[in-house]
Amino acid sequence: MQAMAECSPINVLIARSSHLMPSLRLGWYAIPLRLIVGFGFMEHGYAKLVRGPDSFADILHALGMPAPLLLAWGTILVELFGGLAVLIGAFIPLASIPMAIVLLVAIFAVHLPNGFSSIKLESVTAVGAHFGQPGYETDLLYLAALVALVLGGSGPLALDQLFLRRRPGEGAHERNHGPSSPCGRGGERSERGGGGRHRRSDEQLASR
Repeated sequence: MQAMAECSPINVLIARSSHLMPSLRLGWYAIPLRLIVGFGFMEHGYAKLVRGPDSFADILHALGMPAPLLLAWGTILVELFGGLAVLIGAFIPLASIPMAIVLLVAIFAVHLPNGFSSIKLESVTAVGAHFGQPGYETDLLYLAALVALVLGGSGPLALDQLFLRRRPGEGAHERNHGPSSPCGRGGERSERGGGGRHRRSDEQLASR
């Protein structure tokens, strides 16, 4: 019964579709995530730096944050250097911790009362489009991308590859042959082995 469940049409379809884009198994999905998260964080940090840390500290003070100037500089540094680390693929599990803290503070201190949507088109006039206060949707997208990078790795073209070297031959079998399928050769061998055992037991009963 278990073998039949493993060979169900759904499992066969999943096993076959996993070979449509074999390069994704090498982590190429991480490239667009690193680009948007890294550039996005660095852009926000650079904008705060250009406007002046004191201006951002005034905003934090209005929100009731303690030590607003210290938090302003800390946020700017996290966004600049954390975004750079993600962009070049270096030490993402470590860099993601302060980056996630910045996002969570932004969600609960600023965006949560505004609801989920980050794009709220209110009206369009001759001057242009007018939008309402953004929600926490974008913050959640950044958090989800960071979680994906932490769990799945920084991918190729990352600086981490200079520090973490794979063992020789690791992954070669999977790249050449793909992941083993429960309905493939292993299943055939198990069926043949099971058939052989049944035939031997029948012959023993007949001899008795």
